[in-house]
Amino acid sequence: MAHTELDLHERRAIEDMLNAKMPISRIAAELGRHRSSIYREIKRNSFTDAELPYLNGYYGMTAQREASKRRARRRKLIRLEALRAHVVAQLKVGWTPEQIAGRLGFDGQPLRVSHETIYAYIYSPEGQSEELARHLPGRRKKRRPRYARRPRGQVFPPERSIHQRPEYVKTRETFGEWEGDLMIFERSQGKMNVASLVERKTRFAVLFRNNDRSSTHLMNKMMNVMEPLPQPARKSITFDRGFEFREWRKLMSGIGTESWFCDPQAPWQKGSVENMNKRARRYLPRDAELAALSSRHMKAIADRLNGTPRKCLGWRTPTEAFRDEMMNLR
Repeated sequence: MAHTELDLHERRAIEDMLNAKMPISRIAAELGRHRSSIYREIKRNSFTDAELPYLNGYYGMTAQREASKRRARRRKLIRLEALRAHVVAQLKVGWTPEQIAGRLGFDGQPLRVSHETIYAYIYSPEGQSEELARHLPGRRKKRRPRYARRPRGQVFPPERSIHQRPEYVKTRETFGEWEGDLMIFERSQGKMNVASLVERKTRFAVLFRNNDRSSTHLMNKMMNVMEPLPQPARKSITFDRGFEFREWRKLMSGIGTESWFCDPQAPWQKGSVENMNKRARRYLPRDAELAALSSRHMKAIADRLNGTPRKCLGWRTPTEAFRDEMMNLR
């Protein structure tokens, strides 16, 4: 489903439900949103006044106004043609966004934009259609705002390293320890990809189509897929250090699932899911038309993989092994 921002009707509903002391999870369910979206909305758009603290709180109209102002700032270079033309011209002669923003006053421009706004425009759909990023000294596929960036050591902290993972996970003694990955396809498929999960003890695989590589979208989809399982069947997931997994903390707060991370450039440390991906490529080649694959198609592929006998399981199938483990939980 495409991302859509909250509208005024939803923001007024949030205000009413907060006044009625409804929990965030209930508000999210009523609006058909994920609870993290509601938490973020309240945090970003609540009214605060240090001199009048008794007025602090969430107001639908105020929240809508703040969101609108934020969007207007973000789109200044789209709305103002003369300013945009000046910025693009300076980019093409090799100036950096910081140099362009710093010189606007000297160049007789009546309006100002920050270098972050210029970067946001470069990496927006409009800027990408003009291929503006190729004029930058250091080009990225996309860029997060400066204050939203975190070093990888902070995104994937040392205490979440695979070397801190309990030994019983490594030896496959316990059920409910998973590995996760993304299967990437040709650029013509856009942002679509397939997320893969494998339970380490039983080799049981889950595949689902993911329409957006953003970490928030992926983690929300993963929580929806895993939540029907009982808690002992989804204790942890081991990932590599791809930035599509940077919102891993949502798994613990959302469904109580821990996350572990391989060493940099060491995907072989999650060998179960890597091996399963190779098997799945027989049915999901890189040029596969993902848009034509429904959830039923994805389940059929997973069922075929899970219905194949495995020597490591004593020639049982992953489906049989998974079913036995689930029965043991009862």
